[in-house]
Amino acid sequence: MTTEPDTELIEAGRKLFAGDWRFAYAAPSIETLPPMGAVEIAFAGRSNVGKSSLINALTGRNALARTSHTPGRTQELIFFEGPPTGGLRLVDMPGYGYAQAPKTKVAAWTTLIHKFLLGRASLARVYVLIDSRHGLKDVDTEILKTLDKAAVSYQLVLTKADQVKPAELAACIEATKAALAKHPAAFPDVLATSSRSGEGMAELRAAIMRLLEERSS
Repeated sequence: MTTEPDTELIEAGRKLFAGDWRFAYAAPSIETLPPMGAVEIAFAGRSNVGKSSLINALTGRNALARTSHTPGRTQELIFFEGPPTGGLRLVDMPGYGYAQAPKTKVAAWTTLIHKFLLGRASLARVYVLIDSRHGLKDVDTEILKTLDKAAVSYQLVLTKADQVKPAELAACIEATKAALAKHPAAFPDVLATSSRSGEGMAELRAAIMRLLEERSS
């Protein structure tokens, strides 16, 4: 059963993400990052895990974040800003792992990701997206270790939940939770989402609202 505070957070999240969201900055290097100010929530994940699609579903927009079937299309840190009263930025990070780009370029934006995670005081949480059809991979574990080292709060979000059977999804959630026990900076709850069906979006918005409340208190 949903408790009253959760109902309030879900509604607050719906209102915030139904507001005006827009592209704000593209940072190809640490030197070009925008000034810190608003609370930042970043989305990380393997190439083609569905980061851009999730951001679009979260904000109820079809083309806020650029989606592509080509792994490695996002090669910069992309910042989106919401309503001024919300005080929140979303950050679409370059996908890690396989990408159809020169190795030197992949290395450059992998370095950018790690530097951003290690030195951004306004970064409140990283949502690490995991394809529910495949579960955690070694390349994901490396990012989790970086987040542990940086002491950045993070939470795992399973994507494409509509593309697996309920029993397989439940098993993936349990396996992911078990793996998280080894990672001290990880938030223990695992969210299952689908950008296509909208599953889990209300819960993800509520989790972000709870985080904003904690940061402001």
